[in-house]
Amino acid sequence: MTLKIDFEALKTLSPAEIKPIQVLDEQGKVVAPELFPDLSDERLVELFKKMLWSRILDERSTKLNRQGSLGFFAPTAGEEASQIASEFAMQKEDFLLPAYRDVPQLVMHGLPLEKAFLWSRGHVLGNQYPEDLVALPPQIIIGAQYVQAAGVALGLKKKGSPNVAYTYTGDGGTSQGDFYEGINFAGAFQVPAIFVVQNNGYAISVPRTVQTAAKTLAQKGIAAGIPGLQVDGMDALAVYTVMSEARKYSVAGNGPVLIETLTYRFGPHTLSGDDPHRYRTANEENEWLQKDPLIRFRTYLDAKGLWSKEQEEDFTAQVNEEITEAMKKAEQAPKQKISEYLQNVFVETPQALEEQIAKFVAKEEE
Repeated sequence: MTLKIDFEALKTLSPAEIKPIQVLDEQGKVVAPELFPDLSDERLVELFKKMLWSRILDERSTKLNRQGSLGFFAPTAGEEASQIASEFAMQKEDFLLPAYRDVPQLVMHGLPLEKAFLWSRGHVLGNQYPEDLVALPPQIIIGAQYVQAAGVALGLKKKGSPNVAYTYTGDGGTSQGDFYEGINFAGAFQVPAIFVVQNNGYAISVPRTVQTAAKTLAQKGIAAGIPGLQVDGMDALAVYTVMSEARKYSVAGNGPVLIETLTYRFGPHTLSGDDPHRYRTANEENEWLQKDPLIRFRTYLDAKGLWSKEQEEDFTAQVNEEITEAMKKAEQAPKQKISEYLQNVFVETPQALEEQIAKFVAKEEE
């Protein structure tokens, strides 16, 4: 196995030596041909289409939320390269442990879109997954998925599985105890896990520079004895290469990898009660908008004659139709009952709860 990245050397880098890996610059030009991913033209277009799908889903989900058709929603616009390109490098049998902003990866991994909408609406059917989907539901508790990923990866190692467990958190998640416990456990037991930190600059409204004095978040892996590297999270090709190489390294029995993607959420933290204009400047937002991962990747594909305005219009119409149909399916799900909520609490229902359930069932049948 030949790797394009020296992961062992990353274990001993000083913070000053950690620099973001980039393949495409902001103008869509290849600046590191040696790191260009092994993807055919068809696969490059497929990756872009998945990123475009995610942007359209973000726009539609925002509207659906404001219309009252969706409940909880964490915007993802701006993070398409970080999210979709990293998922694109994984295999269907790899175990995904997403956070609440990682629904696009979950759908890419095999979750039907209507299930994602049901999860947002708080419906129990949104957590009932197809048998071939190797994933857990999105984690709401910040950083908890890191501990879970370490445990899942240990299970994969004990089984002799050729797959990895991979998970995501934001920059704020690295300030949680679960983050350190997860990467430390994974490093100690040398398990096949990939930990992604999507550094979008803010933990809700708290800037990254306020929550930690560390110069990078990637360097936190060094304390756990695992490789930590930083990548331009607005560059889909760089993210794909780093994730793909990390996977090869990890499944070969070398242990976990920590990846920090430098990205930006164009919208608020969530649509419920957050106003980013209270803590972000217009100049900062405009600076990051110039790094839009879709524009960068589209520019590259345009120059190669692989993408056109007509293709984008047709694809956009197709995706919007798919989203509309998925929303219709979600709205057709049976309404939940209080008795069902209570029945789902315990495997073996306590007697006192059985009495309450019986009362609610009687009322529901009236």
